[in-house]
Amino acid sequence: MLKKFVPYYKPHWKLFLLDMVCALLASLCSLVYPMVTRSIINDYVPNKQLRLIIIWSLILLLIYAFQAVMQHIMQYQGHIVGVRMQADMRKKVFAHLHQMPFTYFDEHKTGTIMSRIINDLQDISEFAHHGPEDLFISIISIVGAFIILCNINLLLTCIIFAMIPLLILFVAKQRIRMRKVFTATKVEIAEVNATLENSIAGVRVSRAFTGQDSEQEKFDRNNSRFLKVREASYRVMADFGAGTNFIMSLLNLAMLFFGGIFVYYGTIDVGDFLAFVLYIGMFTDPIKRLVQFVEMFQNASTGFTRFDELISSPVEEEDPNAVELKNVKGHIEFKDVTFHYEEEEGVPMNVLNHVSIDFPAGEMVAIVGPSGGGKTTLCHLIPRFYEISDGSISIDGQDIRTVTRQSLRQNIGIVQQDVFLFTGTIYDNIAYGRPDATKEEVYEAAKRANIHNYIMTLEHGYDTFVGERGIKLSGGQKQRISIARVFLKNPPILILDEATSALDNVTENLIQEALDELCKGRTTIVVAHRLSTVKNADEIIVMDRDGIQERGRHAELLDKPDGIYAQLYQAQFARL
Repeated sequence: MLKKFVPYYKPHWKLFLLDMVCALLASLCSLVYPMVTRSIINDYVPNKQLRLIIIWSLILLLIYAFQAVMQHIMQYQGHIVGVRMQADMRKKVFAHLHQMPFTYFDEHKTGTIMSRIINDLQDISEFAHHGPEDLFISIISIVGAFIILCNINLLLTCIIFAMIPLLILFVAKQRIRMRKVFTATKVEIAEVNATLENSIAGVRVSRAFTGQDSEQEKFDRNNSRFLKVREASYRVMADFGAGTNFIMSLLNLAMLFFGGIFVYYGTIDVGDFLAFVLYIGMFTDPIKRLVQFVEMFQNASTGFTRFDELISSPVEEEDPNAVELKNVKGHIEFKDVTFHYEEEEGVPMNVLNHVSIDFPAGEMVAIVGPSGGGKTTLCHLIPRFYEISDGSISIDGQDIRTVTRQSLRQNIGIVQQDVFLFTGTIYDNIAYGRPDATKEEVYEAAKRANIHNYIMTLEHGYDTFVGERGIKLSGGQKQRISIARVFLKNPPILILDEATSALDNVTENLIQEALDELCKGRTTIVVAHRLSTVKNADEIIVMDRDGIQERGRHAELLDKPDGIYAQLYQAQFARL
C-alpha cells in the first residue's frame, strides 16, 4: 500500500518537508525542559544561583514561544498537505470513473461509489497529515529521551525501556483485529450510503405507493449491520486503548519503583529522579501518538485499498491506433452482430444474435417490437456504450472500434425517454450540448425545440434552476430541453429512444414537431412503441427476442395481416 500511497506526496513535497522540519524542531524543544529542571534542582537552587534561574526561565519562555510557532505551522500546513492530497485523489478517481465501461455502473451502486470517493478519502486525508507527523515526532521524542536518560543512568533507563517490546507485541497483535473490523465498517457504511441515495432519489415513488415502511425496513436492516460492525470495531479499539494504557501504567510504575530504589541507595539524586519522571511523562505522549498512528493507519489502509480497487478497475479500452472520425455522412451498418451481458454467475445472457442491419445515410429507420427484444441495447452499441461480442459495426465503412470514442460520440445525438438534466439552470443544460456555443446559438436551439417561448415566461428565464434531475420541470419540458441540447450539438447521427412514449398527446404533438425538425438531414434511428410516430420512416424493422422478424415501410408491413407489426398496430388502434 505504502508504495502506491507515497507518490501522492510528491506534488506537495515542499509543504510536507516544512511540516516534518517543524515537527522535528517542536520535538527537540520538548526535550529541553526536563534537562533544565534537573540543572535547577541539582545545581542552581542548592547554590542559590538566582541569575541562572532567571536566565534559563527566559530561555524556556523563548523556546516555548518558538515551539508554539512550529506547532501552528504543523497544524495548518500539515492539514493543507492532507486536504490537497485528498483533492488530487478525488480528481484522479473522478476522471477514472468517466473512462470506465458502463458495465461497471450497471453492477455497482451509486451510493457505494460515492462512499469510496468521499468517506474513504477523508480517512486517507487525515492519515496523510497526522500519520507521518505523529510517527516522526514519536520517534524523535522516544530516541531523544532514551539517549538523554542513558547519560543520566544507563541501568535505570534499560529497566524502564524493557517494557517497550511488550507494547510492540501487543500493538502488532491488535493490528490484525483492527484491520478486519475497519474493512467491515467501511463496507457497511457504503451500503448505508447506497440505501440512503436510493431512497432519497425515489422518495416520490415510495410516497406514491406508501412504501415508507418498506424503505424504513431496508434502511434499518443495513443500519443494523453497520451498528454491529461498528460496535465490534469499538470493542477492538477499547481493547487496544485499555491494553496500551495498562502497559504505560506498568512503565510508570516501574519508573517510580526502581527510581525510588535508586534514590534510596544514592545511585541517583533527586534532580535526576525528577528528570526521569518528566521524561517518562513526556514519553507517554509519543506512545499515545503511536497508538493513534496505528488506528489511523488501519483506517486509512482499508480506505486506500478500496480507493485503489476503484482506480485499478479497467477503463474502456481504446485502440492505440484509433483515428478521429471525421466528415461523417451517417451510413451505419451492423454485420452479423452478437451481444450478450455477463450475469452474476458468469453465464452470458444473449440479447442480440447475428443481427445485420443497414442504416442508409440521411434516412430514418424505426425499430419497433415487444419489450425485451434488444432495441435499446442495439442503440447503445453504436456509441460504444457496450462492446459487441462478435461481428462489426461501421460508420461510413469505418469500423467504430478503430476510431476514438470521443470523436465517435461527438457525431451522435441521443434523445431518450428518461431525460437526465443536471442540477443547474436551463441555460446550462441546453449549453451542455456544446459548451463553447454562444448565447444566440443556445437561444436558437431552444426555439427549434419549441421551448424558447415557455422559458421566456419564467421569472428568471434561462437562468431558472431546474432542481435535482430537473424535478421542477414537467416531462415534456425536460424532453424539449434535451432536444434543444441535441440541436445545439448538431450531430449527423441521431438516436431517438422512446422519446415521446411517456407524454400526453398534446405534448407529444408539440415535441414531435421539434423531432421532425431535428431529424432533417440526419441519419435517424427511432425506437418506439407508439407506431403512429414511425409511419413516415424510410424503413421499419420489427425485432423480438429471436431477432429481426420483419422489415419494410409502414404500408408494406400493414399488408401482412398476420405479421407482428400489423398486429401491434391493430392492437394500438383498437385501444384508441
